Amino acid sequence: MKIAVLGGDGFVGWPTSLHLSNLGHEVHIIDNLSRRWIDTELGVQSLTPMDSIQERTRIWHLETGRRIHFHLIDIARDYDLLKAWLQEHRPDAIVHFAEQRAAPYSMKSDRHKNYTVNNNVSATHNLLNAMVETGVDAHLVHLGTMGVYGYSSVGAAIPEGYLPVGIETLAGRRVDQEILYPANPGSVYHMTKCLDQLLFQFYAKNDGVRITDLHQGIVWGTHTRETRMHDQLVNRFDYDGDYGTVLNRFLIQAAIGYPLTVHGTGGQTRAFIHIQDSVRCVELALASAPKAGERVKIFNQMTETHRVRDLAELVSEITGAQVAYLPNPRKEAPENDLVVRNEQFLDLGLKPTTLAEGLLSEVVDVAKKFTYRVDRSRIPALSAWTRDIAPTLDADPEGRRLKRVS
Repeated sequence: MKIAVLGGDGFVGWPTSLHLSNLGHEVHIIDNLSRRWIDTELGVQSLTPMDSIQERTRIWHLETGRRIHFHLIDIARDYDLLKAWLQEHRPDAIVHFAEQRAAPYSMKSDRHKNYTVNNNVSATHNLLNAMVETGVDAHLVHLGTMGVYGYSSVGAAIPEGYLPVGIETLAGRRVDQEILYPANPGSVYHMTKCLDQLLFQFYAKNDGVRITDLHQGIVWGTHTRETRMHDQLVNRFDYDGDYGTVLNRFLIQAAIGYPLTVHGTGGQTRAFIHIQDSVRCVELALASAPKAGERVKIFNQMTETHRVRDLAELVSEITGAQVAYLPNPRKEAPENDLVVRNEQFLDLGLKPTTLAEGLLSEVVDVAKKFTYRVDRSRIPALSAWTRDIAPTLDADPEGRRLKRVS
């Protein structure tokens, strides 16, 4: 297949591009490289040293003989360029990662909230609009988030996208139907993913666009089989307070002797998936496309759930790191349960990589190897969800007072 990977320079987009190329597909990365500009804005860099996208794709060609094509397009702003590209290349499938992905970054300030909404919602709508206008009948696979469900405890397993409900009619009869699971976003970032869901529902119903939405858990890990082929193919590793996911942050904190920062009670339960499984899920989703006219196909893309404090204890047992409890910058319940249905990917053949199998090698092979690149001042999480929370976040576990960056 000819596959366009939007946001293919990013944390999940890059290893997905390599994986699909290695399977023999013709891969085109479309990216505006905004994630690299955000690194500059925040004054922090990936723990792993990353070459330019042009150098990365050159190395991939030298190693494998396969080409990954790169196109510099901002799909949230350059609608005409995107439309012209689709008209010319007419891909068989489109994998959509081209959204600002960090909840803390989306809550830093009013400017960051506006950027996240404008970028994410416009990117998704521009893409759908352009697909309809050009008549490109591509299967669209979108990377969503488990966060659309929220993190409240309802005492039942979260289904894969749709909730069966019964409604009593005026005549007193019960009518059964399935609706989107009620959206409950916990940040501006998660809110944009909820809006994506509605856009997908409309365009699938109105124009027959074939869409798969992947509600993904927190991704951990760095390497896939393809990124291990050459040092310059390495994936990015974010450890800072805005973009570093909780488990990757714990790993780098342990590697440099920094206390593992658990915010609040640590009773927040989250869904997780290894980066290798994430790219495999995209492969499986591409091979299981809905037909035109069918409703959006939704997968819960996760493999296990853990409480944050339990994760910290697990990493502490492996590494000997201390655990520090700090004020929570997020507005959320201090404790929640999370039971998630994920049979669809398991039925399609996914064999999950568990934390128990992969944590130690991640600490040794990545975190400890690149500790010289860590800026300790960028580790604390300082982006507050509300004005009331912000004044509580000025101290880090090493006893220093920190200046909030916004």
